[in-house]
Amino acid sequence: MKFNRKKISNLIFVIILILFFIPNTRGMMQIFLTRIFSFSPGLVQVDERVQVVSYDWKLHGVNTESINFDVAMNKVVLINYWATWCAPCIAEMPSLQKLYNDYKDKVMFFFVTTDDDPELNKFMNDKNYNYPIYRSLSAHPRPFVHNPIPQTYLIDKNGNIIIDKTNAANWNSSKVRETIDKLLAE
Repeated sequence: MKFNRKKISNLIFVIILILFFIPNTRGMMQIFLTRIFSFSPGLVQVDERVQVVSYDWKLHGVNTESINFDVAMNKVVLINYWATWCAPCIAEMPSLQKLYNDYKDKVMFFFVTTDDDPELNKFMNDKNYNYPIYRSLSAHPRPFVHNPIPQTYLIDKNGNIIIDKTNAANWNSSKVRETIDKLLAE
C-alpha cells in the first residue's frame, strides 16, 4: 500500500478523532489543540473601553496573602478567572506563567478561582506554577464577568479595561508584552 500526502493527512485526522473519544486522552487533546489555535488577545477599541467601577473587592490568598483589590488602584493589573478542570484554562497557563515571571514586580496579577485547596495544590505542584491564586470573598466589581472561564482582563493605571478576553489566548506574545510595556510607561 502506497501512502501519499492525502492518505497520511486522513490517517492523522482519524487518529485525532479517535483520541477525542477515549476519555483518558480527550482532555489532553483539547489542551493540545487549544494551545495550537490560541492567538494573542485583541485590544478593546478605545471608544468601547469601560472602567472598573469599584476597587472594593476582598480576596482570600490561597498561596499568598489575602488582600483587598483596592491595592491595585493606579496600577497595571491582569485578572484571570480560571479553574484546574478547565481545558482552555490549562492550555493558556504556560503563557500566563511566563508573563507573570517577567512582570510580577511591575504588574499586579490576580488569578481567581473557586477550586478547593487539594486540587489547586496538586495542579500547582504538578505544573511547577507559582503565580498568586485568590478566591473571591465579596462580590466581583463591575464590569468583571467571571463566567465563562477562562476570562482575562488587562487594566491600565486609570482603571480602563484594555483587554477583555474570554477563552484561551497566548498571553506571552510580543503584542501583549508591547501593550503592557506601553501601559507601564504611561
